[in-house]
Amino acid sequence: MSASAAETPDATRPLLFQPFRIRDLTLKNRLVVPPMVHYRAGPGSTCGIFHNVHLGRYALGGFGMVFVEATGVEEIGLINEHDLGIWNDAQIESFKPLIAFMKGENTAIGIQLAHGGRKSSSQRAMDGMGPLTPEQIKAGAKVWQPVGPTSEPVAEGWLTPRQLTTEECRAMVGTWAKAARNAVAAGFDAIEVHTAHGYLLASFLSPVSNTRNDEYGGDLKGRMRLPLDIVEAVRREMPDGMPLFVRVSSVDGARDGWNMGDTVAFARELKARGVDAIDCSSGGISGSATAAQVPRGLGFQVPYAERVRKEVDIPTMAVGIILEAEQAEAILQNKQADLIAVGRQSQFNPNIAHHWAHDLGINRKFEDWAAEYGWWLEKRIRTMEGFATPVGAVTRRAGANSPAK
Repeated sequence: MSASAAETPDATRPLLFQPFRIRDLTLKNRLVVPPMVHYRAGPGSTCGIFHNVHLGRYALGGFGMVFVEATGVEEIGLINEHDLGIWNDAQIESFKPLIAFMKGENTAIGIQLAHGGRKSSSQRAMDGMGPLTPEQIKAGAKVWQPVGPTSEPVAEGWLTPRQLTTEECRAMVGTWAKAARNAVAAGFDAIEVHTAHGYLLASFLSPVSNTRNDEYGGDLKGRMRLPLDIVEAVRREMPDGMPLFVRVSSVDGARDGWNMGDTVAFARELKARGVDAIDCSSGGISGSATAAQVPRGLGFQVPYAERVRKEVDIPTMAVGIILEAEQAEAILQNKQADLIAVGRQSQFNPNIAHHWAHDLGINRKFEDWAAEYGWWLEKRIRTMEGFATPVGAVTRRAGANSPAK
């Protein structure tokens, strides 16, 4: 594998809180905030106050790495007008304050490069995650024609995309390369290429959506061509020591769709082109962006990360309903994945990395918290000793109607 634990790990610490090196980047722990779209970009698809606060709190919360959400490589590739972009200088500059803050807190920061493809010009998730309605368009929602491998829409009622020509597919490689150059110029620590959830590159990979008959369609090799060409181009724009991730939909969850055998074959090709880790998600080829067509349960996507890791010998990141420290630690101990991505649970509790450290028996004196928090919290625990845990869970009560003696 191209990544490893620290050369001299502290065996007294859980794996979840041991450093992990990937190329020249060393993460302080194995906990990652994955890309999550929030549709709160500033004017011109720039990074502003919302994202500085939203993502910055995960650095204060103890995560080893945080990814900026799906960021458009060109304007037509935005999921909707509220998304972040990285195709111009103003957008590059807008990310720099956030990046400086994250690095100052010893948290690595990556960016997910993305193109909405035939799901572009659609609703925000909180508005339905479907096609724009006539009422929304009448109210001023920006609408444009999306593009895709064919002119087949995502589903009934969605906008009809324009099929990219063979030459436009070739030109798309340059579009992603420029976005990668911009990400490097902004100062990001890592890049992730989004090939999941039915967006542009996923729609080229899947036989459900790619029925082209040119060099970018047909068999598995043809359907992988554009994503692989783009990954090669992105890797060329990155410094040798900068890690490259790829997010995949491990399975479509659709009949005759993309499957785990395809993902393993794709991961082998990605590894050969300098990809360092595979971020294993699933679903989204039709309908909503996430895994609606894949049955969910605790750690439901962990087996995908495990199979890719074992069969391709490449680091993987597990994601999907990982809710407890013991669950996350077991995934690492069982060698099912190398990194643990915590998305919605981190939204519920931005300090979950610190809390999980307490759950696993370390960070007893809040030494891993930012000093501005840890100093006060260590004093607080002294007053709680005997009746509450470090995270404030009550362990013993006096009488219901009487004070403690």
